[in-house]
Order: sequence, then structure tokens, then C-alpha cells
Amino acid sequence: MRTVFLLFDSLNRHMLSPYGGSALPTPNFERLAARSATFEKHYVGSMPCMPARRDILTGRLGFLHRSWGPVEPFDTCFTEELLEQKGTYSHLATDHFHYWEDGGATYHTRYDSCDLIRGQEGDGWVGVANPDWAGLRAAFHEKQYSERPRSYARMNMMNRTRIRAEEDFPSHRTVQAGLEFIERNKGGDNWFLQIECFDPHEPFQAPDRFKEPFRTGWNGPVRDWPPYDRLGATDPEEAAELRANYVASLAHCDALLGQVLDAFDADDLWADTALVVTTDHGFLLGEHDWWAKNRMNLYEELAHIPLFLHDPRNPRPGARIDALTQTPDLCRTFMDLFDAEPAAQMQGLSLLPMLSGAPGHEAVLFGFYGGAANVTDGRYTYFRYPEDLRTQELYQYTLMPTHIFDFFADAELEQAELSPPLSFTRNMPVLRVPVHESAVMHGAYGPGSMQETRTVLYDLATDPDQATPLADPEAERRLSGLLAGLMAEVDAPPEAFRRLRLARPEHAA
Repeated sequence: MRTVFLLFDSLNRHMLSPYGGSALPTPNFERLAARSATFEKHYVGSMPCMPARRDILTGRLGFLHRSWGPVEPFDTCFTEELLEQKGTYSHLATDHFHYWEDGGATYHTRYDSCDLIRGQEGDGWVGVANPDWAGLRAAFHEKQYSERPRSYARMNMMNRTRIRAEEDFPSHRTVQAGLEFIERNKGGDNWFLQIECFDPHEPFQAPDRFKEPFRTGWNGPVRDWPPYDRLGATDPEEAAELRANYVASLAHCDALLGQVLDAFDADDLWADTALVVTTDHGFLLGEHDWWAKNRMNLYEELAHIPLFLHDPRNPRPGARIDALTQTPDLCRTFMDLFDAEPAAQMQGLSLLPMLSGAPGHEAVLFGFYGGAANVTDGRYTYFRYPEDLRTQELYQYTLMPTHIFDFFADAELEQAELSPPLSFTRNMPVLRVPVHESAVMHGAYGPGSMQETRTVLYDLATDPDQATPLADPEAERRLSGLLAGLMAEVDAPPEAFRRLRLARPEHAA
């Protein structure tokens, strides 16, 4: 078996034509849907970027124990299990620069080899000690201009001095690296390739030919990095330009997908190579009066994500799969593709039996660390919050105390305690660290960042846009029971039940 896993970041399901999107043509996603199975009810697990990747690698939901952080010493990753059990070679080609920050530095080393493509967003790549500030101030909108050392905005401006032609774009170079791996190894067997594009993640920079069809008439400086804020805080002309740039980036992603499909067609890889295409989460472009993520409820635009799967042993071209699935299921699926046994810590379901009609989950659990615990059964979505996010009892369970780009704060580690092993830590005790407002994560993607904090229930059948919360005590009682059961399955810590005012099921281990 050979497998190609193509992972985009912030790819909006509802904008892709196989899912009914009409904002732009996506002919290569249509090609993909015609050659593979399209999953209709695929959801996120842990949010945002690196928590989602940890779910993929380990097959476990992590957001109830840990925020953004590295792969832990007790984690069991499918790439290493496949190597041990089957001798499977794994390679990662990526421009997702969070892999070489403190909070992601143990991920890419879980593969046998990797291509790390530089230059995305705030990657500390192009070193300029004394920039032309006047020129940069004229070129970039004030809301994405910064002179602050090590800031993402400053580094992005420096990086873009090297990204001019289409072949300079990191996402283009990433796909080329993946195609080179396929070309070198297409005569062999037993390998896994992950091609991971940071696009269409913000800033929404795309080659000019993809921007041309979506010109808005904007004559101002570069404006392609939306705020993590309310839509109303953005000038309407700016908002139109931001959306147009996302659409252009998505068009670029469609073209990059087309290059991978061309490689499958040229050598008929469809006959002996699996292909999985998905994303980590969506992105709000004004829906629900919000930009971005990490501030609001996990609405469908964020949580309901695309997934396409081709298994050469059971091809289902054009099939639509209605089973309820989520991100951690990818781990079990990759193990299943290579006929390997999942490790004891790996949860989730393999997607492969669902190609032949097997059921999916009854319900799935998803969320941000320290925010709501969310559940859907495919009909209802239920977002359950603590009474007060800022005073809730909340701990991190870790042996790797780093946040996205820094160590845990002194105030956090001063109060750290050694906790007995958890059910999935392979008999290792772990640090139990109380969350503190001084933490890097607190206001960026943690409890201090959330601005919607009210428990709500939606009926997707009658209110697919999630515009009006539903008052249905019986449905809320049932979803609360499902939520508590799923939390018990992932061994949520006792305080997670207390902060959400839920009773741990008596039958739970």
C-alpha cells in the first residue's frame, strides 16, 4: 500500500463546489470528488492548528487536557506505529511553519524524512535587521504592518520580499516537493506521504493570476490578513478585499490539488495508491458577524470540514458517504490502509468500512481548550460553556510545557504539580499546570480569547445557518448525555465535568 495525504489549512467546505459552493470554480475538487468518496458529515476534533494535527497523529482528542503544544513523550503516532509494525516509510512535505516553533517542534520528527518549506506568515525566515520602514509602511495596510521584533506581521513583510513569482510561493514549493517524492518512489511500495499546505490560511497571499478574476477595485496597500474580531470593526471595502483574497488563495489551492491529481492520472496511481484530502478547520469570513476563529462558537463554517477518500482496494468514485466522522478518525484509517493494528491509546473509527455502508459515530465531541465542549449528532449542534471562562478550574496535563512560540509562563510553572499517570500516558506521571492569564495562549487561542460564552443549541435541519438558538429541553438533555459520555471515553479530567456542570457517567471507567 502507498498513501498520499493532502492536508490544507483553513479550507472552507461550504465554498467548494462538490459541497455546493458557488463563490468560485473549483474544478479540481470536482475532479477529486468524481474519483473518490466525499464525506458529508466530517467534523473537527481539537482546535486550532497544532491540536488538530496532534489528533491526526495520535488518534485521540486532546483539547480537554492540553492546549496548543508538542507531541508528548507518551503519545503514540501512527507514522511510528506503521514503521514498527509494517516497515512503512513516511515523509512530510510542508510549509506549515508552526512545526518549527516551540509548540510544534516534535511533530515533523515523527516522520522518517521531511521537506520544510520556509516563508509562510510569521515564519522567521528572511533576516533583515534594518528594513526600509518607509517603503514597507507604504506597501502594507496599517493593520498588518509592524516594526515589533519577532512579530508575525514584521516577519511576513520580510518574507514577502522573496515571494514574487508563482514558483516562489511556499505552497507551490510544498506541492512540488511532494510530487518529487512521488516521482522518486512511484516504483516502490509501502510508503506514506503527507503533503501539507499552509494555504489558504491567512494572510491570503496568492499569485497574481489567481487574484485577477476576483479584483475588487481596491487601490490601497496590501490588505489580505483579516483581524480576529467582529466583522463590524472592518470597513466594508476592506472586508470585500479580504474575502476576495481568500477566494484567490482557495483558487490557488484548487490548482495545487490539480497537480497532485495530474500525477495520479499520469501513472495511474489510482490503482494502487490511497488518497486522502481534508483540512484542519474552516475559517469565518464575516458569517455570524465574525472573522477568523478562536473567538466565537464553533459554527458549521469552522467545525464542519471537507473530506475526500480514495481506497484503491475499494474504490468508490463519486460516492457520497453520510456517516458522521471527525479528525481523529484519520489516524485509525491510515493504520487500516496498511493493515496495521492500532495502538491501545488510539481511538476513533476507521473510515474504510464506511465506504461499504458501515455506520459512523453516534455523536462527536470537539472544541478549543478551555472553551466550550461541543457535540453534534449530525442533526443538532450543542455548545456547552462553563459559567465563567475566566474563573473556571482549568489545568494543562503535559510533559512538554511549551505554548505556540514560548515556554510556559513562570506563574504557570511555579504552581505545577506532578499528577499520577492518566489512562493514555503509558504509566508516565505528568505535570498538572494551572492556567494563568500570563500564559501566551490565554488570550490568543485559550479561555481569555473567547468572546461568545453562552451555552446554545442549534437544529441543523431547520436552521442550517445556526441563526437562532433552539429552546428544546429534551434535545439539550439528550445532547448533554452524549457529551458527558464522549468526555468519559477520552478520560476527561474530573474538573472538566465540574466546570461544565456535567455528571461523569456511572458506567465510565
